[in-house]
Amino acid sequence: MQNTPRFRNRADAGRKLAEAIGSRSDDPVVLGLPRGGVPVAFELARCLHAPLDILLVRKIGAPGYPEYAIGAVVDGQNPQRVMNEDVFAFCGASLDYFEKEATRQLEEIERRRKIYLGDRPPTDLANRSVILVDDGIATGASVKVALKALRQAEAGHVTLAVPVAPWMVIEELKAEVDEIFCLSAPEDLQAVSLHYDHFDQTSDSEVTALLAAAAEYGDVPKS
Repeated sequence: MQNTPRFRNRADAGRKLAEAIGSRSDDPVVLGLPRGGVPVAFELARCLHAPLDILLVRKIGAPGYPEYAIGAVVDGQNPQRVMNEDVFAFCGASLDYFEKEATRQLEEIERRRKIYLGDRPPTDLANRSVILVDDGIATGASVKVALKALRQAEAGHVTLAVPVAPWMVIEELKAEVDEIFCLSAPEDLQAVSLHYDHFDQTSDSEVTALLAAAAEYGDVPKS
């Protein structure tokens, strides 16, 4: 892990991650976390000649407090529900509420997936080597949920690849993955954006264009 790398943009970060990872013989699929993780994942997948897909995560908020997560849902061929059991018990939510919210969020995931990928179904991850990619980690909440969902989906080998994340979060995530590649892990991460020269918000149209481009060069599985 380098101390203070600077990335020109997300594409540059993806290429640097590819250099760090090197060649792979396990035929991985690269999963980008929309939206910011997709430009990083695109470059990584291109360099590794690996298929590219996305992994959508939606939070399930507590009754009356939508920002207070009691769980989440993650898309995939078999969408996964991840419950924060301690928070769930504390806020007094019912299982019926959880399931209704999970269904609602899965509908939103399906809507977003169609925007990005049309009718192409999610990649089957069972027994598959997976590289999960984001443009950086602040708290790690979404990444933790995504990793748990990948385990529930019975992915064979799970690798996390991020340009920058707090050292403590990386240490916590080691128990959730088989491998981690992180190019910078400062003890005090003020902001992910400070590690980039250009860190504009990634648009839906950019995500769609990158996924279409990956399909054209043959590294996105087609329906």
